[in-house]
Amino acid sequence: MSAASEAKDFLSSYDGKKVRIMEVCGTHTHEIFKDGIRQILSPQIDLISGPGCPVCVTPADFIDEAVMLALEKNCTITTFGDLVRVPGSEKSLADARADGAKVNVVYAPQDAVKYAQLHPDEEVVFLSVGFETTVPSECLAVQQAIEKGLKNFSLLTANKTMPEAYLAMKDATDAFLYPGHVHAIIGTSVCEKLRDEYGISGVCAGFTPSELLVALALEVKGLSRGEPFFINAYPRVVREEGSPKAVALTEKYMEPVDVLWRGIGEIKNSGLALREEYSDFDARKKYALPHITGRDNPACRCGEVLQGKCTSEECPLFGKACRPEHPVGACMVSSEGACSAFYLYGRH
Repeated sequence: MSAASEAKDFLSSYDGKKVRIMEVCGTHTHEIFKDGIRQILSPQIDLISGPGCPVCVTPADFIDEAVMLALEKNCTITTFGDLVRVPGSEKSLADARADGAKVNVVYAPQDAVKYAQLHPDEEVVFLSVGFETTVPSECLAVQQAIEKGLKNFSLLTANKTMPEAYLAMKDATDAFLYPGHVHAIIGTSVCEKLRDEYGISGVCAGFTPSELLVALALEVKGLSRGEPFFINAYPRVVREEGSPKAVALTEKYMEPVDVLWRGIGEIKNSGLALREEYSDFDARKKYALPHITGRDNPACRCGEVLQGKCTSEECPLFGKACRPEHPVGACMVSSEGACSAFYLYGRH
């Protein structure tokens, strides 16, 4: 019998103490749903979809800033596609585009640099949203803009980092299913520190059905022993040292800052912003943006979903006013969002 088959049998028949496991990766959430893993789990295993989707945790005030840049500062906004429909306080970027703003979807920050080079008469802003996985490419975009002598390119940053978020969410779960792609960049030492200093347990997981089954089985077995633990179940990609080159590139251009997570609140040192020496590429400073306090739709429960306080299906808007074709909250907009996963797979 394969390791995955053994893991599946164990997870299906587990009858020990009830355990809570939080996936903090939107891709994990979708893969677990799509592969039918939730359906085979013992009722004693509770999976919680945490704040692992960068679009979902991007606050309304960031969208408001982007809309202001587009409509009032006449900037060309370049962004990944998921952000276009995320609601701000009054408008989304899709609404701004309908009002005449230039909002272009790109597939990488380097596409935005190339666009700025080809359109020197336009002020081009890339919406820098993501976790440790995407930040190095955004830093590389700034480096390329410097090398090309571009004056019309900048970043509006809303980057998040996971270590402080793990600490902020530790009471919502018994163990974390750590995202493999994040730890491929930052390594596993942070997980060992969380175990040793805070008693936080977790398993670093890959993304195939067999990798997820094995990782979840390791989680449940580890929790049954009653001692804090960390296991790297994705060693073919994740190393203890991570990616030193990517970390060095990030540290050269970015520095930690306190940032707001949609629905969760401010988490200290959980974000990244451009260092002062690169402020010419910081859209907030370049265009003197005022401080904006965004407003979420009060009926939307995305914040509670991201904290594991409720499931998507417990939100009164889910599947009714809030659907993929007409999303009310960011968790339904994003292809990695928990509500999107519940809507596409969970109801069936």
